Amino acid sequence: MMQDVIQARIEGLLQRIAAAASRAGRDPSEVTLMGASKTVDPDRIALATQLGLQHVGENYVQEAADKFDHTSSLRQSATWHMIGHLQTNKVRQALDLFDVIETVDSERLAHRIDTVAGETGKKVPIYLEVNMGSEISKTGVEADQLPSLAQAVSACDNLQVAGLMAVPPFTPDPQGARPYFQLLRQIRDRLDQAQIFDYPIEGLSMGMSHDFEVAVEEGATIVRLGSSIWGARPA
Repeated sequence: MMQDVIQARIEGLLQRIAAAASRAGRDPSEVTLMGASKTVDPDRIALATQLGLQHVGENYVQEAADKFDHTSSLRQSATWHMIGHLQTNKVRQALDLFDVIETVDSERLAHRIDTVAGETGKKVPIYLEVNMGSEISKTGVEADQLPSLAQAVSACDNLQVAGLMAVPPFTPDPQGARPYFQLLRQIRDRLDQAQIFDYPIEGLSMGMSHDFEVAVEEGATIVRLGSSIWGARPA
């Protein structure tokens, strides 16, 4: 049964997260398992949330909206994270759908989220997305531009920076991602020490199905796992 398969996968992943945290001397409770659910059937997502998956990430505003329309209870079943590139013209709809925006990478986007949040009386948790490999194909602010973005965000009354998010360049060996995870943690620490915000910056959303154990060893607080929960996506 699909229920048994997904339950076994979630339990196995939580065990692997706990083992990786233990190797790094960390408390496993510091790490959140997120289901990255792009192209995943909404009924399967609903099943996973019934089995204990508490955080789900979507890449596209319209896909999330369609899934919520299909399965009416889905919106309330988990904490929903926007983990794909967010266009400014989709911000209002995104704030209706998502609890957390993980991909803030420009002052323009930050100000737009702040404006809409202010109109609706929300305080929006966000992550600042960093392009770790200076990859043209990926979104995210360059690391040297992060302090400037952080300063701009600090002036936004309706945003709360939960941490940093990144997708490092893919390497066949998961260990190849370790230097990028280490660097993101160091950037996070420097940002926190700069005291741009009047609260600590603690979160690190990093690590996917291929390399999440390395990410946990290097300080990840959220790992975004897709195929290891849902199985291989259809070609």
